[in-house]
Amino acid sequence: MRDSENEVRRRVREGERAAFAQLYEECARAVYNHALRLTGDWSTAEEVMSETFLAAWRNREKVDEEGGPLLPWLLGIATHKADNARRGLRRRMLFLARQPRPREVEDFAPTTVGRIDDERRLRAIQAALGKLRRQEREVLALCVWSGLDYQQTAQALGIAVGTVRSRLSRARKKLARLAEENPEPPAARGEMTSAAALAALPVREEPT
Repeated sequence: MRDSENEVRRRVREGERAAFAQLYEECARAVYNHALRLTGDWSTAEEVMSETFLAAWRNREKVDEEGGPLLPWLLGIATHKADNARRGLRRRMLFLARQPRPREVEDFAPTTVGRIDDERRLRAIQAALGKLRRQEREVLALCVWSGLDYQQTAQALGIAVGTVRSRLSRARKKLARLAEENPEPPAARGEMTSAAALAALPVREEPT
């Protein structure tokens, strides 16, 4: 498996378009989901995903010849792009908040109910993550949702494994404390969107 992963690295590094297309096919959804959790906005997540792969292609020569799967590298790029997008989105929202409110238009699309439900869950997750510092939020998103182990998360963010552990520990403790201070009613259908639920989700250990 490691030889196969290193072969992909070599092909991507050399600019083989078929290899990069395969990388996109295998990792685009994971990159998009990671961006969505960090930004809380569907269209912004799509932009982050596009910018991530564009940056990856432009910087393909920086890929190490050995190191396993390239997903941590892509998620590291996406993390930085999402952080930039969040700041830009915040500025746009502040601008829009100062504008006159547009006349509401009723939406009869059949997917409206499901969309509202998805947005409600996403807002709940964003509310919990919003209580964390950016560095804690990024580590939590990579370790918990994207399924990276400590070593891969460290690789994605360019930090030490010990720093990953300490940031994740602080994030979990902070979420657990918030859950105690602000208990939430049970979520529908067993959804795990509260601060307590986020703090309790498992994390992969480094492969032995």
